[in-house]
Amino acid sequence: MASAKEQKRLQKELQDIQAAFAENPDCPVTANMIDDNLTRWKGHIKGPEGSPYEGGKYVIDIQIPTDYPYNPPKMKFDTKIWHPNISSQTGAICLDILKNEWSPALTIRTALLSLQALLSSPEADDPQDAEVANMFKRDRKLFEQTAKYWTETFAKKDESNHDESVKKLVEMGFTEDQAKTALQKHGWDETEALNSLLGGA
Repeated sequence: MASAKEQKRLQKELQDIQAAFAENPDCPVTANMIDDNLTRWKGHIKGPEGSPYEGGKYVIDIQIPTDYPYNPPKMKFDTKIWHPNISSQTGAICLDILKNEWSPALTIRTALLSLQALLSSPEADDPQDAEVANMFKRDRKLFEQTAKYWTETFAKKDESNHDESVKKLVEMGFTEDQAKTALQKHGWDETEALNSLLGGA
């Protein structure tokens, strides 16, 4: 369990990130806590303009270690993405500030902003996904087309469908909060959300 001092810092970080978003809904990143657990967050990143990810909304799973901020948060993409530094299978991220370049002076918001910057400027020479990196180097046009297709398919879920999905789960007897949390956690996949609610995962 994080110490009182670390908990206080996390609460402040969460307030700051949400206040910035409340002031400016065009803010590129935001985050929220999952199940009132201060060490489990979901981050949200808007795909940067001018990149193949433009218009996409990406959900990031954030696990905060008990010795935070002395160690970096563990982050991975819940939303599928085609990018040299992010695994197209698992969502694992290759980014130096989430590893050896982390400093206690950084915040989760800084890390999310760095991820957004990574979407604009992939580092194909230090890949997480070799297949994507090879395509990026060999055939940039095909890479851009594929990345755009993945953005359209996985990162541009229609918001109006979200309300429908919540409604369906509420009709099955779950609360609106339970439904929303499960859907967000599983990238708005109704089947996976329902399975997790039934299985209590």
